Amino acid sequence: MITVKCKVEASIEEVWKFWTTPEHITKWNNASEDWHTPYAENDLRVGGKFKSIMASKDGTMSFDFEGEYIEIKTHSFIEYKLADGRKVDVYFIGLEDGVEIIESFDPENENSEEMQRAGWQAILDNFKKYTECL
Repeated sequence: MITVKCKVEASIEEVWKFWTTPEHITKWNNASEDWHTPYAENDLRVGGKFKSIMASKDGTMSFDFEGEYIEIKTHSFIEYKLADGRKVDVYFIGLEDGVEIIESFDPENENSEEMQRAGWQAILDNFKKYTECL
């Protein structure tokens, strides 16, 4: 598994809401300024499905990021399986001055683990920036 993490200076309630609500997901779910998420849906329950369309802003590339929830503990843990079968665990740890998010995922076989780590970390850093600016 590959793990990325960050500390977000916000309440656990805000972090959870911004992480799981489609109207917020579309605003932070990108690894670089030349990509965006024009569409997101999220059925946050065990067995529920989610889908985000991630696309280059110039319109030359896009892909669906989708899966199904396996386990959810409100304000503390989300486990899901991606459409390709890979597993992802996300921990939300409440601290006195914010929330630590630890995200671990099974790597895919097309890109190097370092490239995958950098991409997922960039998205997580973008989440932090978005959440702390609201």
